Amino acid sequence: MRQLSRSLGRVVPGLALLVALAVIARVVGDAVPALSPLIVAIAIGVVIANSVGLPEVAAPGANRHKLLLETAIVLLGAQLTLDAIVEAGGTVVVLATLVVLFGVLYLELLARFVFGIDGGARAVLAAGASVCGVSAVLAVSGTVDVKESAVTYAVATILLFDAVTLVVFPAVEPLLGLTGQQFGIWAGLSLFSTGPTAAVGFAVSETAGRWATLTKLVRNCFIGVLAIGYALRNATADADSVSPTEVWTRFPKFLIGFLVVLVVANLGVLSQGALSSIERTTDWLFIIAFVGLGFDIEFHRLRAAGLRPVALVLVHLTTVSVLTYTAVTLLF
Repeated sequence: MRQLSRSLGRVVPGLALLVALAVIARVVGDAVPALSPLIVAIAIGVVIANSVGLPEVAAPGANRHKLLLETAIVLLGAQLTLDAIVEAGGTVVVLATLVVLFGVLYLELLARFVFGIDGGARAVLAAGASVCGVSAVLAVSGTVDVKESAVTYAVATILLFDAVTLVVFPAVEPLLGLTGQQFGIWAGLSLFSTGPTAAVGFAVSETAGRWATLTKLVRNCFIGVLAIGYALRNATADADSVSPTEVWTRFPKFLIGFLVVLVVANLGVLSQGALSSIERTTDWLFIIAFVGLGFDIEFHRLRAAGLRPVALVLVHLTTVSVLTYTAVTLLF
């Protein structure tokens, strides 16, 4: 009990700070027309992180924002209908698979023959840009021969584009002529990390947010596959790197919870009141988590990204975005 109390004491200040700032974000977002509370939440986190900084006492609790985000994604399953997913699901899975395969090969070729980036650095950049951002960078870095500095540059580059796309994608949405579903799928196929992808979608509409998150989850499923593929390709990989345990370690486990909630909600066993409560809880969890996401965007870390990785990832993102936009407009 004493250890539990001590652990709770460490995280409570940070969680309380996230909640308080989320309330402010909600009030401001609701008061200003066309301004999403989610974007306000991220902006508040960014401003604090790059001005006064996150108080040391709040860091342990604030760092739990990733768990809150995963919980929100799990509960998001209650807001999706199986009919809609079945109707578009096969196409989304095929497109996500093609995006991962094309993205990895395309970035590897560009990095090698155009930008002159070495093998380990190529691998972590390809994983981050093609599957699920920083999580994929760290997963693949454990299965390839790569310098720690290259991993740092890859993480900084992904974070830079997470920050930029949070602004750019919602800004260009009115010019694209896409429905909420189309925009969400396009964002889910194009962007890097799960949190920013969800934020971009929900900044446009509820429908766009749900489809962006769902599509991104499909891509996330490839993290274990990609880690194993790179381990097999590298002569330095040992047998443990491709074991079933490693597959389970790399797999985004919150996806299982998302699927369970999705199925239960569509069986009709939950009352409308329960579904409404889950929806309100999900909304608040996203806002709270996005404040923490803003804390992660520190400009001094972004400046650590070298020019070559940034140029490489920019070419990759532009190409994939154009191709997926074309595919989405033709197929949905």
